[in-house]
Amino acid sequence: MTDNGNFKRRVRARAAKTGECYTTARMHVLPRWVEDAAPEVRRLRLAVAQTTYADDPRDIDKLRRSGQEIRLLMQRARQAGARLVHFPEGATSAPNKRIMSEIGPREIGPSDWRRFEWAVLREELDATRRLARELGLWAVIGSVHPLTAAHRPHNSLYVVSDRGELVTRYDERLLSNTKISFMYTPGSIPVTFEVDGIRFGCALGMECHYPEIFSEYERLDVHCVLFSTTGGSPANEPSFAAEAQGHAASNSYWVSFSIPAHPGQADPASSGLVAPGGRWAAQCPTDGTAAITLADIDDNPGDLSRPWRRKARSGLYEPHRVDGDPRSDGRDMF
Repeated sequence: MTDNGNFKRRVRARAAKTGECYTTARMHVLPRWVEDAAPEVRRLRLAVAQTTYADDPRDIDKLRRSGQEIRLLMQRARQAGARLVHFPEGATSAPNKRIMSEIGPREIGPSDWRRFEWAVLREELDATRRLARELGLWAVIGSVHPLTAAHRPHNSLYVVSDRGELVTRYDERLLSNTKISFMYTPGSIPVTFEVDGIRFGCALGMECHYPEIFSEYERLDVHCVLFSTTGGSPANEPSFAAEAQGHAASNSYWVSFSIPAHPGQADPASSGLVAPGGRWAAQCPTDGTAAITLADIDDNPGDLSRPWRRKARSGLYEPHRVDGDPRSDGRDMF
């Protein structure tokens, strides 16, 4: 126990000094013979983006600029060695509830989706897919996904492979009151995908408020959850980022937090990547500009907390519990 305690202290000391997550620091502190016997660590460089906030999908020029900005950030990410780049909710356009309201803008009512320039959005997404193929880069992009005319669209994340193919799509499941009442059709299933052996899950919008979304992805063995949002209300609401840190810590996996830039706001939230211990591994600037930040993530193979927590939830403690009211058992101390 003493040797184990000393080893943990050495690992924590290195993590505090270097900023590495516990698992990475542990790999450096382990003796060489143990390291050689340890499972191979799979790694991937992830870029997290923050884009200029755009909320009017009637404006063709704004849709074009959003597409151009996404592709510019993709190029920067690839030049920096990224394998995957993660974008915010509504990176193509995050339709404003008042702009879309058929009785707006003073009142909020059912959205009139005929106002959306769908053909322009499709052209920009096609150009983005082609660039992903050219760069050999995976991209996860927030966008509205149209359904047939009788149904409201989904609020979605498109997962585009390094071959320029749409691999899968995540649709926001737990919507806000306005979204479910007037704007979108909810999704129904979690979505996972793999890149270079790293398994990702997707979350969107205000789903950071729902820990069951994140615990579900832990059970699905993801190594990183990609959470895209436009932020709370106000947009610099700090709870979203704090909750992302909490989910990373309690589930022992990486959380990528992608949010649009909100220039001119005091203490705006910024995009970033949270390590499994709950600390920020990288963050974009808070000056309200479009940007990316990067970090090398891994599959955390030496992590002991996830298997222990699963064991603890499986009925481990039941044989040790005292029947009846334990407060009435034993000698009174007070």
